[in-house]
Amino acid sequence: MGKGASEQTDAKDASSSKGDARPHTSEGFLHSEKYREHPIFKDIDQNEELLRKQFEKCSDVVFRPFALLGARKALIVYVDGLVDSKELEANILKPLTTAQGASAYGRDATLSTVEKYILPIANIEPIQTLSRTVTIILRWQVMLFVDGEEKALALSVSKWPQRAVTEPETETVIRGPREGFTENVRTSTALIRRRIHTPELKTESMQIGRLTQTQVVLCYIQGLIDDKLVEEVKTRLKRIEIDSVLESGYIEELIEDTPWSPFPQIQNTEKPDVVTALLLEGRFALLIDGTPFALVAPINLWGALASPEDYYERFLISTMIRWLRYTFALIALFLPALYVAITTFHQEFLPFSLLLSVAAARENTPYPAVIEALIMEFTFEAIREAGVRMPKAIGSAISIVGALVIGQAAVQAGIVSAPMVIIVAITGIASFTIPRFNFAIALRMLRFPVIILAGLFGIFGILFATICIVLHICSLRSFGMPYTSPITPLSIPNLKDTLFRAPWWAMRKRPYQSSKANLTRQSTAASPTHRIPGFKKQKEGSE
Repeated sequence: MGKGASEQTDAKDASSSKGDARPHTSEGFLHSEKYREHPIFKDIDQNEELLRKQFEKCSDVVFRPFALLGARKALIVYVDGLVDSKELEANILKPLTTAQGASAYGRDATLSTVEKYILPIANIEPIQTLSRTVTIILRWQVMLFVDGEEKALALSVSKWPQRAVTEPETETVIRGPREGFTENVRTSTALIRRRIHTPELKTESMQIGRLTQTQVVLCYIQGLIDDKLVEEVKTRLKRIEIDSVLESGYIEELIEDTPWSPFPQIQNTEKPDVVTALLLEGRFALLIDGTPFALVAPINLWGALASPEDYYERFLISTMIRWLRYTFALIALFLPALYVAITTFHQEFLPFSLLLSVAAARENTPYPAVIEALIMEFTFEAIREAGVRMPKAIGSAISIVGALVIGQAAVQAGIVSAPMVIIVAITGIASFTIPRFNFAIALRMLRFPVIILAGLFGIFGILFATICIVLHICSLRSFGMPYTSPITPLSIPNLKDTLFRAPWWAMRKRPYQSSKANLTRQSTAASPTHRIPGFKKQKEGSE
């Protein structure tokens, strides 16, 4: 193929790509219309020339020609750094080049002979098209070409640096599994498969991102999940046309129901046990290569305030802690606004002695309560963000010392009052009790407009903000499931895992909204009537 011919090919490829919304350079000319389904050439030199042109100026792509069993020309192509070089030499080059292989199978051995009898590799895939070979090379595998063959072999000897399975830092627990997902999607699927030993666990893989070709794995349990939900998530994923997917947040924003809402409609987690539990409730999970955060949907409001430990501790303890979280979630959202509204418009709500103390503390404060609250909230958020971004060894110390020093100095300087510092500190502590980071962020965002409305209209502003938030939450859907279910719409059997956590022996049914196909979770054999002597008689006597 001469220079003129190659220029004509480029011109044809460029013209064929006109009108396509995707950039021509995103996949290369071997993925153009001309070569997309083109079979591999029998002439190995022609294949090598096209691949070298495709990977021009790619110094990490290695072309290694050799003689197959000392006779036929052969070529392997791979990306240096993504392939185990020792395994490549021992299990590919050595068997294919030694005289022992030639004497055993003859010098005219075909690729089928190589695949079946010579290569000691578990994962071998025949490849028929040129465009597919490019994808395989970039997916960390070795391509083997042999002169005279109209196919090639994809050999899996991939290896690259990866992080070991460790405890997630963002979801620490006192009791429960300490394993967390890693950036390797196959390690993540293995952690789920280790917990669910059934072939009904399906893991469907797809590539999203024209340049990154990021592997996304859809996980669900067939027979528990609604088939319409599976088709819906597949449809939304197939609609995505983007250059790159570097983290699960890309996918989350592109498939969620209401992108303008501050409330998360898809849960992200690093914990395999959380994903497993939600899969067993008839939900689906998305694992994205390159990030340890999995996406799970559909979810509801009560799941955003639940912690994995709620299901590992005894139900009485879990229920008490859950009520504590609900209380502090309301405090995190409304406490500064209530303080502003009461001290500005509704002083009669305070006992007289407390009113005198607050008035004395605010006597030398130059700003109204709403400005004072906004200053302190912005300062607290800045300190919290600085603590997150600082090096871990000094981040927490900077946050604590910064809050103490700035708060004390602001009070002594008369910029803010001491009660306001106490209110902001309690609000900050309350926001830390929310287990889901993205839900806590939503409450922190909404806190500021609520404070402003309280400063303008008092209690009536807070009531107006509450009505707007409740209406918005009631209108949200997570892949069609109401965000406030099972309270609205009301489903009495599913209330066992909302405001309180019922004992495991009482939760016989899965949530109806997410698992319509198979609702039965367990039998009644573990209920107290079968394991506590005299319980059944006492129950019948009381009735």
